[in-house]
Amino acid sequence: MSDSQRAEQPPNNLRAKLALALALLTGTSLGIGAYTFAYAKGGAYLTNNPSACANCHVMREQFEGWQRGSHHAVASCNDCHAPHSLVPKLFVKALNGFNHSWAFTTGRFVEPIRTTSLNQRVTEGACRHCHAPVVDAIESHARGARTRGDEQVSCVRCHRNVGHLH
Repeated sequence: MSDSQRAEQPPNNLRAKLALALALLTGTSLGIGAYTFAYAKGGAYLTNNPSACANCHVMREQFEGWQRGSHHAVASCNDCHAPHSLVPKLFVKALNGFNHSWAFTTGRFVEPIRTTSLNQRVTEGACRHCHAPVVDAIESHARGARTRGDEQVSCVRCHRNVGHLH
């Protein structure tokens, strides 16, 4: 090895200190993440159990409304709030899980809770999936109205509280 190559490489003890610092940082991050996941009952969010959605106090009203509503007998939270295909479902659940964890950990959320445009589109898609015959009939009738420039019919705009009675 030439002198210039030797000069470019850090001494062994510096390399060992950097490796130790990286290992400590990685271990600490993983430990905090695992503790937070366990403390927040994160495993419950990997299931289809609606009570997992009520782990957070801001969802209690929505959960209780769903229990009293007509969808209680036929749909869980994921049926309406997650796509029906596996990969998009996992993506939306992971994105929402991260966003919810961040918001609740930092205290940066508004009450009453509001949905994002992505989650509104997901819920709209779920309505259209389960109620396709009705939606198709409404859409075919509404096409005439759209010739005047009206926007597309929206299930969630008119039936905002269907799944969560208040």
